[in-house]
Amino acid sequence: MCSPDPLPAGTRIACRIEYDGSRYNGWQSQPQAHSTTVQDTLELALSRVAAQPLRVQCAGRTDSGVHGFAQTIHFDSPVERSPKAWVLGTNANLPSDIRVHWAQAVPKDFHARFSAISRRYCYIIANTTIRPAHLNQQVTWYRHALDAQLMHREAQCLLGEQDFSAFRAAACQSNSPYRNVQSLAVTRRGSLVVIDIQANAFLHHMVRNIAGSLMLLGSGRQAVGWLAKVLAGRDRKLAADTAAADGLYLMEVLYPERFTLPAVPEGPLILGG
Repeated sequence: MCSPDPLPAGTRIACRIEYDGSRYNGWQSQPQAHSTTVQDTLELALSRVAAQPLRVQCAGRTDSGVHGFAQTIHFDSPVERSPKAWVLGTNANLPSDIRVHWAQAVPKDFHARFSAISRRYCYIIANTTIRPAHLNQQVTWYRHALDAQLMHREAQCLLGEQDFSAFRAAACQSNSPYRNVQSLAVTRRGSLVVIDIQANAFLHHMVRNIAGSLMLLGSGRQAVGWLAKVLAGRDRKLAADTAAADGLYLMEVLYPERFTLPAVPEGPLILGG
């Protein structure tokens, strides 16, 4: 439970945010675009609790349609409020598809983005012959039978620090194509196939481009060994098309233990968490 004890103005606050990205034009505020973003909606709710404008920093700027299970943000509180007030008051002013799960004071050197040591995403695929009606925009649908075990074995070539140019969007603004993939698992849970990937950071569309290529492999439309050749080729044209945003979730952001942030629970609910 979040503490009901007020924290002084100027306290740096970190929060875990969960959201369904289906109806939002991504996380990042786009003032000139006249579109609804998760950041704008969250900041408006927080500002009502603070009774003045408030801006936040996030761990990762998710794209349009991408979901957040454990997005992390921080802000410097302009007023005296308790963690409990930040959670309950903000949720009372949010639509039902965005929720604050906890709020806590953190040291001034904590930064939601720059303090993160790794990020974890899940890509969830409904592998059924008919598109499921009740999971619309929560998962990606793929009708061709997928061999999850084969996908897992082939994906292990992506582990470690490597050049991921082959899985990088043309519009990616990163100075380097190198990223360190720390773990990558593909599992089947009934009719769902889950790609779970953790890295120090990700290039633009990197997870969705990897997912698209793994689906080609898993359905037998590319041969064993193809993924390793694509990676070595460092050419985006060699990989599969970018997979849809619907099935992608920012699952967890990991920070040094000294910040003592709450552990992220199993989830999302679609996976039985």
